[in-house]
Amino acid sequence: MTKYIYLGKVANTHGIKGELRILSNFEKKERVFKKDFPIYIGNEKQKEILSSYRPHKEFDMVTLEGYTNINEVLKYKGKKVYIKKEDLHLNEEEYLFEELLGLNVFELEEKLGIVKNIVYNKNNILLYIEGPKNFYIPLHLEFIKKVNLKEEKIEVENAKGLML
Repeated sequence: MTKYIYLGKVANTHGIKGELRILSNFEKKERVFKKDFPIYIGNEKQKEILSSYRPHKEFDMVTLEGYTNINEVLKYKGKKVYIKKEDLHLNEEEYLFEELLGLNVFELEEKLGIVKNIVYNKNNILLYIEGPKNFYIPLHLEFIKKVNLKEEKIEVENAKGLML
């Protein structure tokens, strides 16, 4: 079964030539926002191919192949944008942040909890861990030592000091 990954949302159009403003926190933008990359828009997952890309303020500005007029892309305004995981060509050591949801968190073989949410703030990406004590841990090498998706396990270090 195809696994779709949430990329962002079409916030608006821009100009009269059919450019779209996408609001996205996706961590591997450099692999997605490039010419000829396929994206899927809306609940129907309408396949479109990127024709151009440029960053602008907090937005990712794209044009789609075959569209040259604002009236042609208005149908996508407010829609969610997805990609297929296999199109990213990740190696075995790479993972997406959303794949961390539901993983068990361990420090020295002691289970601290389960990743329940991912919080994006201006300085860090934080994992919200729910367990005997709920806490946040930065997604940073200082704390995250190993992610094993097959075993559904994250090994951490110095995390107990973050618990309140």
